Amino acid sequence: MDSLFLIGRIIFGGFFIYSGLNHFLGVGMMTNYTKMKGVPLPRAAVIITGLMLTVGGLSMVLGAYPKIGIALLAGFLIPVSILMHNFWKIQDPQLKVADKVNFTKNMALLGAVLMFLAIPTPWPLSVMLW
Repeated sequence: MDSLFLIGRIIFGGFFIYSGLNHFLGVGMMTNYTKMKGVPLPRAAVIITGLMLTVGGLSMVLGAYPKIGIALLAGFLIPVSILMHNFWKIQDPQLKVADKVNFTKNMALLGAVLMFLAIPTPWPLSVMLW
């Protein structure tokens, strides 16, 4: 079971690492989208959230400082879902569906992130960093 938990952590955390790295690889495009959504300091927001996702994902994969990783991921998912995927404010049906999908995906991810708080630490097969 420990190995299944590790595989799940790698998949789950890997999703966030991938998303965080995409913030840096597409910083220009993401900045424009963030600006369009009315987020203040859009470039800084993209860079900061990229760091939050990457570090939070690494925490999940490694099992190192999991409460910090959980805080980073929840701290990303909650405001981004409300500010960036506010489907309830969108009139265009196609854009509304896309943002609704992203909002509900983020809520499911938030639920999974919060469930990690119920798992006693240190997690099995974790890397202990001092």
